[in-house]
Amino acid sequence: MSAGSNILRPYQSYVYAYPHKTAYRPLGREGGDRPALREVWAREGKDALSLYAHIPFCEVRCGFCNLFTRIGAPDELTGRYLDALDRQATAVREALGDDGPVHFAAAAFGGGTPTYLTAAELERLCDIAEKRMGADLRAVPLSVETSPATATADRLAVLTARGATRVSIGVQSFVDAEAKAAVRPQRRADVEAALGRIRDAGVPVLNIDLIYGIDGQTEHTWRTSLDAALAWEPEELYLYPLYVRPLTGLGRLGDRSDAAWDTQRLRLYRAGRDHLLTHGYEQVSMRMFRRRGAPRQGPGDHACQTDGMIGLGCGARSYTSALHYSFDYAVEMREIRGIIDTFTQTDDFTRAEVGRRVDEDEARRRHLLQSLLQAEGMERAGYRERFGADAAEHFPAELERFAARGWLDEDAAPGRLKLTPEGLACSDALGPELFSAPVRAAMAAYELK
Repeated sequence: MSAGSNILRPYQSYVYAYPHKTAYRPLGREGGDRPALREVWAREGKDALSLYAHIPFCEVRCGFCNLFTRIGAPDELTGRYLDALDRQATAVREALGDDGPVHFAAAAFGGGTPTYLTAAELERLCDIAEKRMGADLRAVPLSVETSPATATADRLAVLTARGATRVSIGVQSFVDAEAKAAVRPQRRADVEAALGRIRDAGVPVLNIDLIYGIDGQTEHTWRTSLDAALAWEPEELYLYPLYVRPLTGLGRLGDRSDAAWDTQRLRLYRAGRDHLLTHGYEQVSMRMFRRRGAPRQGPGDHACQTDGMIGLGCGARSYTSALHYSFDYAVEMREIRGIIDTFTQTDDFTRAEVGRRVDEDEARRRHLLQSLLQAEGMERAGYRERFGADAAEHFPAELERFAARGWLDEDAAPGRLKLTPEGLACSDALGPELFSAPVRAAMAAYELK
């Protein structure tokens, strides 16, 4: 649903970072030099940074996946990639300077599938984070993504020894026919075995990802997956709506965006939400549910979407208060392979390549969007302290529209701006309405590749 539309389409876009990466453009296009990282980070606080390392390799590519990842890694590509990651980390740490304390408060390895790396390569990845960047992985929350096929005992042993506090596994469905429909070749027996290995490794927080809206999925089969996940008593569960995006495996089969599918996904979302709430879980966002009493991963949990994030790897983003930057982005496999090859051959990592500058208006939108999409909502005083006015003064039309739809909780605690359960359910429609006109235009002009 676009701003001002009377037709509710609850599944517009999954908004986990703003501005969206398709709004990024090559930096220095207007004749100037690309920004030097030393200058980019010169005036930023560095006492509570987040570190994210992106590993763009998977054993297979799921039909719904539009992440920056490739299938396989021939000819010792993982070794060359880690070599480049080492060079990049060295350059970034030098750019942070020594004029004040540099401290990391959280770390995450994502992808792709970080555990596509061998146990020895995971050791090296941890060494890069610690010895090059100076992150004490045993002293901060460390989240790592894995898959059923790569969650092996030797890899998990490395991660737990190096301080991993959270392992997130993409299961998506415990029903074999649904996994096949999502073009995710796996068997439930293998998934259960992987979950057993993760529990045996003793990682404090297990997260299981599930998807609703798969072709052929019913409320009964959805409940089957939910109950299979609950049997492992995971500390966290993420429930994702299926999206069919361009250039993905499912996307090549045709567009599935229609009102009937929206109705199905919304029905399954509500059924899943209610089931988890009655089984001892609390809702953190539209997607995230945490078991009551489960350990948190720090003040901001494991979310690495705040200012002060340093991304390593060609699929990672970095965020400062004034600039978001990364490398080129693609979905099509041939393009991804080319970007990875270029990354592995790069020697100079001292400048930002692709990104988008964040002015005051974009910073306000980012703060409101990311805060409002959390179940606990946004503290108005914090917004006023940062931006000098109430959010309602900066976004009167948007907030009035959300209230008219019943998305804002009129009975929220004083001083909080909070969504109703229905507002949370429509997070993927609400979020895009807070995008600025320039970001919308840049996203619309982006050429898919």
